[in-house]
Amino acid sequence: MWRLGPGWRVCSSAVLGGGIGPRAWILNAQVPGGYPRLDPDRHLAEIAAAERLTGPGAGLMTAADVTAYTVAADEGVTATATCGLGVRGWAAAPAEGTEGPPRPGTVNIVVTLPVALSDAALVNAVATATEAKVQALLDARLDCSGTPTDAVCIAAPSPGPAPGEPFAGPRSRWGARLARAVHAAVLEGALRQS
Repeated sequence: MWRLGPGWRVCSSAVLGGGIGPRAWILNAQVPGGYPRLDPDRHLAEIAAAERLTGPGAGLMTAADVTAYTVAADEGVTATATCGLGVRGWAAAPAEGTEGPPRPGTVNIVVTLPVALSDAALVNAVATATEAKVQALLDARLDCSGTPTDAVCIAAPSPGPAPGEPFAGPRSRWGARLARAVHAAVLEGALRQS
């Protein structure tokens, strides 16, 4: 759980609070394998309320052990990953109904940056984190690009009068730091699974 407080924006693919917007918290909830509910956003809101989280937030879910998270930092950027890689595959998998990966595992990544990012840079940061995740999985000698249910949250302070850092690609100052932090966190988690 991340209690960000006021003044933060998140760009996320989370089930609850996905998209770009102000968020006061991020929650990565562990659920059982074969999760039966069809309303994960409502379930996450219930968990957040039980934890006394208020205001808008982002909620992710995983069947991976959330206490076995890995963390890496690089010059002010912190990446936290939970790596459930028991079931994995390639993003461009065969069409449904053909042979493909079985039930999904999950790699959830939460990144916090100390600087504001423009909208475009927030979106670019998600792409950079995903590229770094795939690189880490390949470096761990896993034959996959991730799992079918992976999620990413990028949290940064809200911009003031200026729009924030304009870039977060892997060769920009903040994108490079983000990429190294995500790579290190996911690699450690992936190696634990190997």
